[in-house]
Amino acid sequence: MPSIAAISRERHADKVWKRFVSYDFARPSSLAPLVAAEIPKAAMSMPLAFIRQGEGYVPVALMGLEPGKNLLVAPDGRWLGRYVPSALRGYPFSLARTEGETLVLCIDEDSGLVSDGAEGEPFFDAEGQPAAGLSQVMDFLQQIERNRGATAIACAALAEQDLIRPWPITLKGEAGERQIEGILQIDEAALNQLPDDAFPSLRRAGALPLAYCQLLSMQHLAMLGELASAHARPPQPQPQPQPARPFSGFALPEDGLLQFDWNQSSAG
Repeated sequence: MPSIAAISRERHADKVWKRFVSYDFARPSSLAPLVAAEIPKAAMSMPLAFIRQGEGYVPVALMGLEPGKNLLVAPDGRWLGRYVPSALRGYPFSLARTEGETLVLCIDEDSGLVSDGAEGEPFFDAEGQPAAGLSQVMDFLQQIERNRGATAIACAALAEQDLIRPWPITLKGEAGERQIEGILQIDEAALNQLPDDAFPSLRRAGALPLAYCQLLSMQHLAMLGELASAHARPPQPQPQPQPARPFSGFALPEDGLLQFDWNQSSAG
């Protein structure tokens, strides 16, 4: 289990952190939660679905066909997809809520990216204020958190019209066929049969782009099947990999799509 700690001057003033250069940390994650701002871009690269969470629904990126296995992470830690869900880009940082609903910035101290050494980025500057890199991370995670509310409203509107239904995905293996449980989709037939007066409320909630993007993204399910077959084959000799490029920043640009910037100077 990761050791998640709230960032504080008392605990981290003399420590440094590094930006990740490998996606090994995401290997056990077959699903990643998404927010509305990133849905259009994610839909062009990977299958999207919904899962039930509490009393509501959450859109997710489907990155694997079995629990605990991310097919988009290569054996050497490279990301094999064209889009990285925002939920993964903030690693090793995350936001947690206190009992008073205050958001607290936390870090996984077992990530291998936190140390007492001199090589890395400081958590705090000489005045005891969050350093520039830490402020960037905090802003990025806050953008995601703010967009989470809009995402929940859109999902609630889809659920109110009874448009979220089970997605029957069948896996074939040596033991026969089995169904993947808990993965949901938009019922396209039900969406097309909605009365005209149902669409204004869906449009106001921002639910229509979410619905259509999820339906469009389902074509990428075959890509996961191909990756599963590739992962099952014996490993082949690979050319010497280029050094991975660390993240240089986080942003929510004007087009509303959560993104990150690469440090081009380390691009090998």
